[in-house]
Amino acid sequence: MSIREILKERILVLDGAMGTMIQRHKLEEEDFRTPALKDHPHPLKGNNDLLSLSRPDIIKDIHAQYYAAGADICETNTFSGTTIAQADYHLEHIVYELNYQSAKIAREVADEFTAREPHKPRFVAGSIGPTNRTASLSPDVNDPGYRAVTYDDLVIAYKEQVKALIDGGVDILLVETIFDTLNAKAALFAIEEVFDEIGKQYPIMVSGTITDASGRTLSGQTTEAFLISVSHIPLLSVGLNCALGASALRPYLQVLAGKSEFNISAHPNAGLPNEMGQYDESPEFMSEQIEVFLKEGLINIIGGCCGTTPPHIKAIAEVAAKYKPRG
Repeated sequence: MSIREILKERILVLDGAMGTMIQRHKLEEEDFRTPALKDHPHPLKGNNDLLSLSRPDIIKDIHAQYYAAGADICETNTFSGTTIAQADYHLEHIVYELNYQSAKIAREVADEFTAREPHKPRFVAGSIGPTNRTASLSPDVNDPGYRAVTYDDLVIAYKEQVKALIDGGVDILLVETIFDTLNAKAALFAIEEVFDEIGKQYPIMVSGTITDASGRTLSGQTTEAFLISVSHIPLLSVGLNCALGASALRPYLQVLAGKSEFNISAHPNAGLPNEMGQYDESPEFMSEQIEVFLKEGLINIIGGCCGTTPPHIKAIAEVAAKYKPRG
């Protein structure tokens, strides 16, 4: 069965936070260095995407833990996998390999679980993050017309990432944590260009992020405006992730569910970070919050973002199994 057919029958579960799981390993600089990068003159610690090359064992184990917890879909370890984001580490030259290997690792784990449980096929979503620059806003308050990146720059960077993710074996492309819809539109344009070039299409998930209680993205759009801005493409799903916990996300999911023809996704944080930057919501508490909007029939795909772990995903999967997907 295709993922579209499965979504008509049940709510699918997305994985949890990659970064939260990586932090548990307390990695040092040498963990981020492959043999080819042993003499790289710039610090690499913290470049989590790079672990797909330097410590694939860790990334593989994280995917396996999430699939074992009940996830139907795992995201590749490629949130910062563009030349724009990797420029911080002077690693633009390894972007294709980084995305390709990340997709390959996730694909291998997904196939292992699907072979074990053919009734519950596992899928791989190529994670396409927002980059660390915004095309809509100036980073310089004294020069509001300045842009640190152009739309064309973004398209070029996203095309390289998308090609590598597809070559590595993803099933879905997930444009996520969108704080600037212009960046997302560049990603969607890049995806469509790649589809035209390869003569094949893949399902696309789009997930925005509401930055505060105003219900707007960082670039100022309301949830409905965001939806309208990305609805020119026949998406697999549109949704929200990050920034807020589950209960705070609910009113904006209601907007999407009421206005969109697409499947609706959500992967909220485990609450808001405390003063130490940690996320405190337990798996039980978070799943109770999520159950509220499952009861309301708002959701087709549910998972977790910052602070969520395999126990969170297990609790969410158990709750999601009790409810029908949004029709």
